Amino acid sequence: MKSSSIFRTALVLALVAGVTACKKPDEAVGPAQKAGAAIDSVGEKAAAQLHENIDKANQAAEDMRERAKTSGDELANAAKDAAQDANKGISKATEEVGKKVEKAGEKIQDAAKQ
Repeated sequence: MKSSSIFRTALVLALVAGVTACKKPDEAVGPAQKAGAAIDSVGEKAAAQLHENIDKANQAAEDMRERAKTSGDELANAAKDAAQDANKGISKATEEVGKKVEKAGEKIQDAAKQ
């Protein structure tokens, strides 16, 4: 009886040892998995760098659009001011011509009265 109890205990221990020995460790990583992980890591870093560069390019484009808009607004304002100045100049010139025509008309009337 004593030997059967020892035999059972030994058998149970052998089964437990066999089951735990056959179990693969969760963190066992083979060479292919390591290479795949390295490739994934490089790919993630490259993608992050690419996205960063795209974000920088988009920001630069937005800055250029804003500067172009500002420059365009300034150019439009300058053209408007120039047009207003030209209009004032034309009005003044027209007024001067009108005065000279009026003076010429007065001279003609004076000459006709004599």
